[in-house]
Amino acid sequence: MIKVGLIGYGYWGPNLARNLTNTIGLELAAIAEERPDRRALAAGRHPGAVACAGAAALIDREDIAAIVIATPLATHYALAAAAIDRGKHVLVEKPLAASRPEAEDLAERAEARGVRLMVDHTFVYTGAVRKMRALVDAGELGDLLYLDSVRVNLGLFQQDSNVIWDLAAHDLAILDHLIAERPVAVSANGSAVAGYRHENIAYITVHYASGFLGHFHVNWLAPLKIRQILLGGRQRMLVFDDMDPSEKVRVYDKGVDFDVQDDETRRQILVSYRTGDMHAPKLDRREALSLVAAEFASAIAENRSPLTDAAAGVRVVSLLEAAECSLRAEGRRIAL
Repeated sequence: MIKVGLIGYGYWGPNLARNLTNTIGLELAAIAEERPDRRALAAGRHPGAVACAGAAALIDREDIAAIVIATPLATHYALAAAAIDRGKHVLVEKPLAASRPEAEDLAERAEARGVRLMVDHTFVYTGAVRKMRALVDAGELGDLLYLDSVRVNLGLFQQDSNVIWDLAAHDLAILDHLIAERPVAVSANGSAVAGYRHENIAYITVHYASGFLGHFHVNWLAPLKIRQILLGGRQRMLVFDDMDPSEKVRVYDKGVDFDVQDDETRRQILVSYRTGDMHAPKLDRREALSLVAAEFASAIAENRSPLTDAAAGVRVVSLLEAAECSLRAEGRRIAL
């Protein structure tokens, strides 16, 4: 049994605690939370775990082999580095760190210590995204052309980061998981409106050498909650609508063919559109976070890299950091 210590019992911590408690091979042994009211709540909900105020004492416990971090982004690096240096396996709430150098340093530390470092890219473990990955791997969509994502809602405003680091982290993790080709550049534009000091509206474009584009709209000021991804291929296209209760993934037998025969006709490209049926594949309905916890336990027990490992965390943080740099440079394309 792997004893786990959880640091942070705020917004995401309770969800992690519940799933850690219910995961075979893991034992939630302790919870660290600075705020007395949240610490009391954790103690009441998880009487088998010791509730304490300080993260350092939890990390130093010899009987705890793994640490789960669910704290504000600015604290991720210091807490994860301390845990890794003590020889603990670590699972960090997304994103892995607040900068690429920090993320890379954590990856190097984990490699040197021989411990598992995992990032909680929760959406990668959803039945919808796993089905999307299976369709891509099977070539069902044909050559991929674009990914277009919208993730908007009214709030929840973060105090220590902008909307890119909060919302776009989810969709960039999905992009990283679905697309084998590595991007070459990122550009972004955004605005801090309604008197807020961080950008609460942003548009991000991820560029690829092949011409594939990933485009993301994230917004804290939308009247509706929208969670939708379009993934287009030459043979088929799909829609992932996370707000749809029954058909989250729909595959459309629609595509486009370009017929260019020779130099003389190259200027007059013949385009033929195909329109066919739509089907909604069956999805695994298990809670994604339960699979995150199970993957963490399995990776430790089997001494292997988890699905969303340190390398995936570094790649996503690199995209986030490049988007932030582009935002500060008035939308200039930032090479990766």
